[in-house]
Amino acid sequence: GNLQAAIDKAQPGERIALERGATYRGPFRLTKKDGNGWIVITTGDKDAVPAGQRVGPAHASMMAKLVSSSGAVIETDPAAHHYRLVGLEITPTDGAYLRALIQVGAEEGPAEALAHHIIVDRCYLHGEPRRGTRRGIALNSRESAVINSYLSDFKEVGADSQAISGWNGPGPFKIANNYLEAAGENVMFGGADPTIDGLVPADIEVVGNHLSKPLTWRVGDPHFQGTAWAVKNLFELKNARRVLVDGNLLEFNWPHAQNGFAILFTPRNQDGRSPWSVVEDITFVNNLVQHVAAGVNVLGHDDIHSSQPTRRISIRNNLFVDVGGTWGSGRLFQLLDGTSDVSIDHNTALQTDTLIFSGDRAPHTRFAFQNNIAFHNKYGIIGSGTGTGRQTLDRYFPGAVIRRNVFIGGSPDRYPPDNFFPTSVDQVGFLDLPSRDFRLKPS
Repeated sequence: GNLQAAIDKAQPGERIALERGATYRGPFRLTKKDGNGWIVITTGDKDAVPAGQRVGPAHASMMAKLVSSSGAVIETDPAAHHYRLVGLEITPTDGAYLRALIQVGAEEGPAEALAHHIIVDRCYLHGEPRRGTRRGIALNSRESAVINSYLSDFKEVGADSQAISGWNGPGPFKIANNYLEAAGENVMFGGADPTIDGLVPADIEVVGNHLSKPLTWRVGDPHFQGTAWAVKNLFELKNARRVLVDGNLLEFNWPHAQNGFAILFTPRNQDGRSPWSVVEDITFVNNLVQHVAAGVNVLGHDDIHSSQPTRRISIRNNLFVDVGGTWGSGRLFQLLDGTSDVSIDHNTALQTDTLIFSGDRAPHTRFAFQNNIAFHNKYGIIGSGTGTGRQTLDRYFPGAVIRRNVFIGGSPDRYPPDNFFPTSVDQVGFLDLPSRDFRLKPS
């Protein structure tokens, strides 16, 4: 039947059940209703996949399919709220280029006009394989979530693409237990100036997800399929505060349209109209980052337009494996232009080049690097125009706490006391390095 008519008629607390295997042609609009009961749009009268379980392409046969050849497949009206999309396949019509599959809010303002309480749960979203699709979900709303879903094949030539992106919604947002695949940035907040004065996306949880790029997009790889989609990074914050990134797998990233860093904490007043843009109070913890050209890039201030300073970044208890080598530069951490209160603690890394690099602008205040295990390689901690170790620390990291680290292959005379300098990785005492068991032996 007519899905849009069903949406228009639906009242809070009702369920719209779609036929399994049927195709519904949009675009569709989620309209504003009075009342706070949830309207659930789903396949069938019972959930095909249990709550809390991530879906994938193999579940598509159990789902109703929603498609569109123009606009977004699903878009929210201003102030639409309390919609839950469950167990749906959402994709462009064959051959159609779309800017988004689900557009939750756009340029509305003030905050009261934003959509809110929108949840995408156990849905399979995928882009158009030949023409590309810019993004899976544009998340410009309040109190919204993407959970247990599979978002793949978001890509574009000459422009950024994302699985999930938000720039004009205050949050809070929850992104949990999803597979997220995009050429530009798999997940990004910021990247366009908010229309709401002073808006910073905030209170964001990114937990238990798998962020990846297929090797079919890598120019020169044996699996490359011939189109040079614009590849950038796996996770980027350009305007965000109070973000928890916990327990994610982030893998496969290489230089192409950007220099190959997997994770970016880089404030951007994108077009010069949002000088309040900031990246602050970020916790990046318990993540596995592997098969990437470079690790984490932290920028203190936007180097094009004015922004607020980057501060209070905690990078803790992460594992970085196969950083550099055939993937790219091998630089693990890069801090540029006057960050403050950055703490890097209890991380283990196998990288092929510089451990920490700092550029030639303002120094970093209250920096701490503690309890980490990583290769020193040729330069270790180095800055633009300064030598390895103490000289760089004095110039770019005055007063920094550098202690209880294992610098594999480094020289103790270049660093503060209370650090360790085994000559080889075998001397570290990993429980079983060939099997990637990076716990330390009791001895």
